[in-house]
Amino acid sequence: MQEPNPHVHPYVGLRPYRREESALFYGREREAQEVATLWQATGLTVLYGASGVGKTSLLHAGVLPLLDPERTDVLPVARIGSHLAPSESGGNPYVVALLSSWDPELGPARLATLTISEYLRLRPEHTDLYGDPVPTLAAIDQAEEIFHGSPRLEKERKAFLEQLATAVRTHPGLHVLLSLREEYLFLVLPYERPIGQGSRARFHLHPLTPEKAREAIRKPLGHTRRTITPAAADLLIDELRTVNFVNELGETSTIQLDTVEPIQLQVVCSALWASLPEEVTEITEDHARLYAQVEEFLFEFYKHTISDVALEHRVPANEIRFWMRNVFITEHGTRNAVYEGLRTTQGMPNEVVRALEDRHLLRAEQRLGIRWYELTHDRLIGPVSRSDSPESSLREARLALEEQNYEGASRLADAAVRAADAGASWVRAEAAEIFASVAAARGEILTARRYCEEAAGIFAERQRFDGVARALTTDGLLWLAQGDPTRAIERISAALNWAPNDVAARIALAEALLKSGTPKAADAVINGLPSDLAQQTWKKLRDPT
Repeated sequence: MQEPNPHVHPYVGLRPYRREESALFYGREREAQEVATLWQATGLTVLYGASGVGKTSLLHAGVLPLLDPERTDVLPVARIGSHLAPSESGGNPYVVALLSSWDPELGPARLATLTISEYLRLRPEHTDLYGDPVPTLAAIDQAEEIFHGSPRLEKERKAFLEQLATAVRTHPGLHVLLSLREEYLFLVLPYERPIGQGSRARFHLHPLTPEKAREAIRKPLGHTRRTITPAAADLLIDELRTVNFVNELGETSTIQLDTVEPIQLQVVCSALWASLPEEVTEITEDHARLYAQVEEFLFEFYKHTISDVALEHRVPANEIRFWMRNVFITEHGTRNAVYEGLRTTQGMPNEVVRALEDRHLLRAEQRLGIRWYELTHDRLIGPVSRSDSPESSLREARLALEEQNYEGASRLADAAVRAADAGASWVRAEAAEIFASVAAARGEILTARRYCEEAAGIFAERQRFDGVARALTTDGLLWLAQGDPTRAIERISAALNWAPNDVAARIALAEALLKSGTPKAADAVINGLPSDLAQQTWKKLRDPT
C-alpha cells in the first residue's frame, strides 16, 4: 500500500488530469479499458461526449497508462488548435500542427515539407519481443478544432483529412483516435470510413453515475492522510445531483438527477479540500455540511470563469453575467436554448460565447445545421440566476461608458435596476444618468433630456444634492450641444444652486458663458477655481483640441 503523502492534492479542480496523475484518477476504469481496447483494435476510434464530461482526463490518465509500451508505439497526444498557425515556410497548417505535436524538435521548414505518411516512414519501426511490428497509436484531443476553424482554411482542412486517411491506408499498423465534443460528431461521419478503412468504432462518454462519483471522491484520498465517510461522500453527491426550479410565482420544486458532472465534482471536492482545517483526518458528514458549500463553490467557479472570459475579450463581467441570466434561464427557472447568429448570439459576440463553452459553462448542439447553446447542466441554474449587486452593475456600466460600449452600459444599468430593492430609488436615479449619457451619444437628445429630468427628480427627493447637480449639468450641456447657450446657462446655474462647489458644473457654466459671448463672466467663474485647475480649464476651453 502506498504511503500517504501530505503534499498530495487529490483533486485537480477545473483542469484535466495529466498522465502522471493516473494514480488519482478513479471512477472511469471500465471506460478507460474499453477505449484502450477499441483504439488498439480499430483503424479509427471516435471518443465523444459533452463539454466537461472528462474526455481529456480519460485519455491521459485513464487510457494511456493501460497501453503496454512493449506492445504499442504510442505517439504523443496531439492538439491541432494549440499548434495551428500560418507557417512562413508554407505547408498545410493542419499537417504542420499535427507533426509538431508529435515531434516538437523538428523545425518549421522541415515540417512544411512532410506529409503525414512521409513522417511516419521516417520514424524507426517498433517491434515486440518476437520482432513483429507493433501498432502505432495516434490520438488527437479536442479534435473539434479541426472542424470549426476558419472557412479560409477549408481546402487545407480537407487535404489534411485526406492525408490522415492515406496514412492509415499505407501504414496498416496506424490506429487513430479522435476525441471531440458530441455536437461535432456529425462532421466526422463523412470521414469515418476513409480514415478507419472499414475498421471504426465510437465511444460515447457519459457523466458519472452516483456509484462512480463515490469512487472519484473516496479513492484519491488513499494517497493522503485523510479519509471520508460514506455519509459525507453521499451528501456531496446528493448536493450535486439536486436541482431547484423556481417558477414565475416563486414556487420551488426540487428534482434529483441520475448523474453527476465530473467537472462540477472536481470543483466542489477541490474547494472542500482547500477549506478543511489542517487537523482534520476524517471528513465526516458534519465537515461536509460545514465546509462543502456546494452552491457557493459552484457560484465561485461561475464568477471566476466569467471574470477570465471578460478579461480575455474585454467585455464587462457584469454584462456577461446579466446576459447569461436573461438568455439561458426561462421565467420558469429552467434551462433555455438559443441559436448562434452570424456574429453574435442574442447580442453577445460569438467569440465570447465559444469561450464560455470552452470553459464548460455552456454546451453546444447542432440542429439542422444550426448551432444551439444552453447551460452545461441544470445544477448551474442556481449560480447563474443570482443577481449582481446594483453597485457592481453600475460600476461596470460606467466603465463601459468610458470605453464607448453604449449597448453594454445600457444593459448593465438595466441589470442594476432589476437587482435593486424596491426602496432603492437611488439606483434608478444613477441608472437614469447612464441612460442619458447613452442616449446623448446616440444623438437621441430628447430621450437624454428626459432621463436627466428623471434623475434630478429622484435625487432631489432623496436630498442627494450632488446627484441633482450632475443631472442638471448634463442637461445644460445637451442644450449647449444643440446651440442654445442661454438655456444651457439656465440649467447649469440651477445645478450650482443645488451644489455651489461642484467643479464640473462650474467648468460647464464657464464653457456656456464663453460660447454665449460673455468671456468676462466666464473668466469670473473660472477664477473661482483652484489656480492649477483654472489654467487647465482655460486651456481646454480656448483650445478644445
